[in-house]
Amino acid sequence: MQESIIISFQNVMKRYDEDEEPVLKGVSFDIERGKFYTLLGPSGCGKTTILRLIAGFAEPTEGTITMEGKVMNRIPANERQVNTVFQDYALFPHLNVFENVAFGLRVKKLKKPVIEQKVQEALRFVNLAGYGNRSVSEMSGGQRQRVAIARAIVNEPQVLLLDEPLSALDLKLRTEMQYILREMQQRLGITFIFVTHDQEEALAMSDWIFVMNKGRIEQSGTPNDIYDEPINRYVADFIGESNIVPGVMIEDYLAEFNGRRFECVDAGLRPNEPIEIVIRPEDLEIVPLDQGKLRVRVDSQLFRGVHYEISCYDESGQEWLVHSTRKAEVGGEIGLYFDPEAIHVMRFGETEEEFDRRLEAYGEVEAHGK
Repeated sequence: MQESIIISFQNVMKRYDEDEEPVLKGVSFDIERGKFYTLLGPSGCGKTTILRLIAGFAEPTEGTITMEGKVMNRIPANERQVNTVFQDYALFPHLNVFENVAFGLRVKKLKKPVIEQKVQEALRFVNLAGYGNRSVSEMSGGQRQRVAIARAIVNEPQVLLLDEPLSALDLKLRTEMQYILREMQQRLGITFIFVTHDQEEALAMSDWIFVMNKGRIEQSGTPNDIYDEPINRYVADFIGESNIVPGVMIEDYLAEFNGRRFECVDAGLRPNEPIEIVIRPEDLEIVPLDQGKLRVRVDSQLFRGVHYEISCYDESGQEWLVHSTRKAEVGGEIGLYFDPEAIHVMRFGETEEEFDRRLEAYGEVEAHGK
C-alpha cells in the first residue's frame, strides 16, 4: 500500500437488515493523507454509512476497511485516530465552551496544565480565543460549529469526519464557514472527509469528490473533473445545471445532435454509437441568428445577480438553458454559439469502471495501430 494512503475500502458492503437492500454495494476507494474529500449525494445514498464505518460506529457486512495498512473491521471507535463533527454538533449544553472542548482530554486523564494549553490552542485556531467561559446555548450556529470542530481537533486526529455540519446554517453563514473549514484543513494538514448533498459546497471545498448513488460511487475525481467530464446523466444532472440531449457519435471528434453534425473533442466510441451530449449553460453564447449553431426561441428569463438564466426551445421542442450576462427578449429568437470544447459526450448509463475500461482499451488500440 502506498504510504500516502491512510484509509482504504475494498469491496465493502453494508446491510443493516438481511431482508433489505444493502446500504453500500461493494464500495472501493482510497483516501490519501492531508486532503479534503467530499462524499456527495442525495439522502439515503450511503455517504453517512461510510463515515460511520470509518469512525467505528458500524462494521461492514462484507469487505475490508484498512487504516494505515491495518484492518479496522472490528477495531472499536475509541481506538481509532478519528473524530467526528456531527450535523447537530452534539455539544454538551450544561458545559461551557472550555469544558466542551476539554471533554475528550479529560477522558484521557491528561494533566490540567496540558489540557489548558491544548484547549486554548484549539480555540485560537477556530477564532474563539476568549470564549472559554461562554455558554454554548448563547452562541450562534457558526460559533457552535467551531466549538464542535475545536473539540474534534484538540484530540489531534489523523482524520476528521464531518457529517453535513453546515446544513442548519443560513446561506451567508454557510458560505463563510466553507472558507473557514477549507482554511482549517489546509492549516492543520490532516485529512477531512466531508458529507453533503450540496453540489456547490462540494465543488467549492474539495480536493476530491465521490459522487454517490444508491450505495455505489458513480464517479470520483477533482471538482473540475466531476463538473467538466461527468461520467453519465446522473452525475451531469447532480453536479450543476446541464443541457443533456440525445445524439450519435459519427466518428472520433464528430458528434451529431439536433439534426446537425458538430466538431467535438471526444473520441474512443464506436462509429454511429448512440450517445448523450452535455453542454453547460454558461458555455452557450448568445449571438445573432446567422452566427449561431442553434436557433432557439426565448421562453423565459430570470435575473440571478451575476447572470441572466434564460430558458429557450429549439424547433424540435428541446429546451436549452443559458446563463448569460446579456439580456434576451422573451418571445424573440436568438442564436446560440458554443465551442467544440463545450461539448461533452457520454455513453448511456456508463459507470466509472466502464469508462476507465473503455479509455484503457482505446489507448491500447491506438498504441497497436501506431
